[in-house]
Amino acid sequence: MNPRRKKRLLITSLLVFGLSISLGLVLFSLQQNIDLFYTPTEIIQGKNETGVKPQVGQRLRVGGMVVPASVKRDPTSLQVSFALIDNGGGIVTVFFDGILPDLFREGQGIVAQGELINATQINAFEVLAKHDEEYMPPEVSDALIGMDHLKTDNNK
Repeated sequence: MNPRRKKRLLITSLLVFGLSISLGLVLFSLQQNIDLFYTPTEIIQGKNETGVKPQVGQRLRVGGMVVPASVKRDPTSLQVSFALIDNGGGIVTVFFDGILPDLFREGQGIVAQGELINATQINAFEVLAKHDEEYMPPEVSDALIGMDHLKTDNNK
């Protein structure tokens, strides 16, 4: 092998090695910021396909219905706890310190993002309340009412 080919081979192999190290570091850093979605049953029993359960300290998102009569508020702070249930029957407790969304209420579907404390408890840093499919912002509703009025005028 002549010196020119050796030099090209060395440069090429260094580039491939450098790119693979960079890709590995990027994937490692992104792994710590991934939030996987679970239902309460999947947190307790594991994912349906794989049986994998989240680990204590793992960041995750959990979605379910707020159990009626489970919301407990601390009268001296913004701390609140509530139970979540899904159609599989699994129940987990969510702890949240902050202002809950306006649409939050018992029997409502929510998604909480936080960290798993133990097998059935989550310390949430964000709570999102779901609305039903018939919800429409007032601005859109007003605009559609105006369009219906124009539509009936054009049909005359």
